[in-house]
Amino acid sequence: MTSAVRDFDVLIVGSGLAGLSAALHLAPTHRVAVLTKRALNDGSSAWAQGGIAAVLAAGDSFDAHVEDTLVAGAGLCDPEATRFVVEGAPQAIGWLRELGVPFSEEGGDLHLTREGGHSQRRIVHVTDATGAAVQQVLIERVRRTPNITLFEHHTLVDLVTGTKLGLADPSCQGLYALDDETDEVLAFRAPHTILATGGAGKVYLYTTNPDTATGDGIAAAWRAGCRVSNLEFIQFHPTCLYHPHAKSFLISEAVRGEGGLLKLPNGTRFMPKHDERAELAPRDVVARAIDFEMKKHGLDCVYLDISHQPPDFLKEHFPNILARCLELGIDITREPIPVVPAAHYTCGGVLSDLAGRTDIPGLYAIGETACTGLHGANRLASNSLVECMVFARAAADAIAQAPSRERAALPAWDESRVTDADEAVVISHNWDELRRFMWDYVGIVRTNKRLERASHRIALLQAEIQEFYANFHVTRDLLELRNLVQVAELIVRSAQARHESRGLHFSRDYPSLAEPTAPTVLVPPVD
Repeated sequence: MTSAVRDFDVLIVGSGLAGLSAALHLAPTHRVAVLTKRALNDGSSAWAQGGIAAVLAAGDSFDAHVEDTLVAGAGLCDPEATRFVVEGAPQAIGWLRELGVPFSEEGGDLHLTREGGHSQRRIVHVTDATGAAVQQVLIERVRRTPNITLFEHHTLVDLVTGTKLGLADPSCQGLYALDDETDEVLAFRAPHTILATGGAGKVYLYTTNPDTATGDGIAAAWRAGCRVSNLEFIQFHPTCLYHPHAKSFLISEAVRGEGGLLKLPNGTRFMPKHDERAELAPRDVVARAIDFEMKKHGLDCVYLDISHQPPDFLKEHFPNILARCLELGIDITREPIPVVPAAHYTCGGVLSDLAGRTDIPGLYAIGETACTGLHGANRLASNSLVECMVFARAAADAIAQAPSRERAALPAWDESRVTDADEAVVISHNWDELRRFMWDYVGIVRTNKRLERASHRIALLQAEIQEFYANFHVTRDLLELRNLVQVAELIVRSAQARHESRGLHFSRDYPSLAEPTAPTVLVPPVD
């Protein structure tokens, strides 16, 4: 049985840019708990290299940023959400500067770079390690803020709703979380819960994401009764470093923005024959082109060459990429970088409104966990970090204005009928099987037959995992696998529902665009 319930005004699950920003906005007036399943800095935000998109240059405009986003989103962006984020971006950058984020400057002004799909230079950055720099500043500020209590190494088990408790009020009442250090499941209670758990890149064999990206918030929200949207749109980053000792290392979009060229092993450029925008085409176009060339020529990788730029330029703009490649014996000032596509960003997620509210009262989803409508069928580069900040502020504002409500009693977590698992190998085997068949069957190019095969295997895995969950003491590995398999099912179902090729979803059985089109929305079953 668990110890006493931990009471707060707001629970935030996740410690990336979205979660920490929301915590800082709420802390002056609310007692906030931030739960994260590993250390504070172990999420995707710290890995973001490129930067944050915002209209700051004299020749740029909100309309231009909106238009670039709509074009990249291939007809599925929500115009209202897109304008909301674009117009909130400059304020978000200003807030980060006030906190002390050391953005790169040139001549006393912010240095703005350009990335694929953008018509203007509007990417604010900290050399090529923007996410890490922002996270460091936010973490230092959060640790010094009295009203924020941090619970590191606490893994979300499930949300608790009034519906699950048999109450007339369906609101989210709190959650259960596994404390890794004590191996105990704890109850947390609050009138407001924010899911900021990131995406689900670890559902795929090759990903730029950290190990924490297991779709926890998406799966928990679905189990609690929330709709999800557009989960077929998984963005594959075109250029992940291909090297046996380089796990998930991303070669930033900005390398192509600053003149990097994609080439075959013989030195031939190939992007111009795939798209008139060549290397500056949106990510889905570039990823499919690389996938096509690799399959056509039987290649393990292609090459990204920026060696024609002066070494001093590369040292200034890409110090981390330069250093990491040198560690692996690749001198990017003299030779091209071997790259492959890898699962990068979950464009869909928990359906939410302009305040981050989900279908369940008291439950919010922000950042990569949410589907706000901003990204549509394909995320425009560097729109994700700004989405985190704009919706963190919006959710905090909504919570500040929300009427108070009575707190329900949370029952203790019952482990009286479970035992310790004696076959952990089953979990690791299932995890490996899932990631491999998702890569093979639900990757960059899809077919009906591949999706059917994936669906069949997912059903078998779900039965095994549910039996494990019901009979054995929960572990972080089991909880993550349970969530990944749930999200995999939702990705496959969403892909099967879209009978066209659009944005990041490319089907050989439906190669054309369908008109009219609409977001994919899945509704959870009613118990």
